Amino acid sequence: MSETVLTRRQASDAVTGLGWRFVLGELQAVVPVAAPAQAVDVAARAVAAAGSGDDRHLHLDLRADRVLLTVRRPGSRPTAAETALAARVSAALGEAGYAIDATAGPERAVQALEIAIDALDIAAVRPFWQAVLGYAPEPDGSLADPYGQGPAVWFQQLDAPRPQRNRIHLDVSVPHDEADRRVAAALAAGGRMVDDGAMPAFRVLADPEGNEACVTTWLGRD
Repeated sequence: MSETVLTRRQASDAVTGLGWRFVLGELQAVVPVAAPAQAVDVAARAVAAAGSGDDRHLHLDLRADRVLLTVRRPGSRPTAAETALAARVSAALGEAGYAIDATAGPERAVQALEIAIDALDIAAVRPFWQAVLGYAPEPDGSLADPYGQGPAVWFQQLDAPRPQRNRIHLDVSVPHDEADRRVAAALAAGGRMVDDGAMPAFRVLADPEGNEACVTTWLGRD
């Protein structure tokens, strides 16, 4: 299998028809279940479909009502090997009567959450956040929860002090076909658009008191 890293569009196109979505460098999907025992069955079938070796790229989060599936290639976007893995898992679960989709519930789709911290001296502030969160450093300079319980933290370089604007914001990465609905819902809930000049890659929104969040997608980044 080729190890060539796929473009974001190639990765998205390869799995969208399989019930998965490409979000923040990884493939995500959801399988609804009626009980924890079914969640265990889904996990067992997914691991078997992944096969020895490839199963290290498959991550499973079992809940009483769903199984969250993630295919992740550490330090890289997916290759054809990861999209083929997703296809095998979809086929195996479909044959067993399970529905696989990128819909996490009636109000939203799968997503990935990051916390962005603006800093004048990133090297000085990063150790504090690593210590207080109990996180581990990543090769790109961000911090990640080694147990996968919390969102990643990344640092954005400031050129000058910015006392009149918040310096910590959330990046909510959603499927490319979910972003418009999510933005519309946030605006309808009292938010305002701060900057849409970089869409469709990301849009900056703010709550009524000016606290910011970005809704981001893979679009416009290749």
